[in-house]
Amino acid sequence: MRKSVGALIGLFSLAAGALGAFAETSVNQPTPPAAVIVLGADGVFRAEIVVDSYSYKPDHLIVTVGHPVELALKSVTIIVPHNFVIKAPELGVEVRQAVPAGKTVTVQFTPTGAGKTEFYCDKKLLFFKSHKEKGMVGTLEVREAPVN
Repeated sequence: MRKSVGALIGLFSLAAGALGAFAETSVNQPTPPAAVIVLGADGVFRAEIVVDSYSYKPDHLIVTVGHPVELALKSVTIIVPHNFVIKAPELGVEVRQAVPAGKTVTVQFTPTGAGKTEFYCDKKLLFFKSHKEKGMVGTLEVREAPVN
């Protein structure tokens, strides 16, 4: 009986180590910085953000105060769900959107103040680091509208 309990504990430790190693490999992949967003003819800033294992691409968005923003959040993960969170009342932006694995969802907001804030995923599994702690963070930069 003691042998089988010991074997189960050893097997659990091995599985947890393998899962941790798997998760760490996706974190170490380089993510090039980007600021890609398109102002449509209708005055709406639009961008697609690819939601992957512990990353957003692009991870830097630049928009303008007072212009609506529409983001298509496209998950390319197979199993792991993520979310998209912005908590910036000083910019007039509060977003919390679940992004299920393999799905695309859309979020919309209109910033009312200028400044920079982060967007992130706050998902967490048991005793592992949160997705934000593993690097699933980006920057939203809101600039004042140019004066004509």
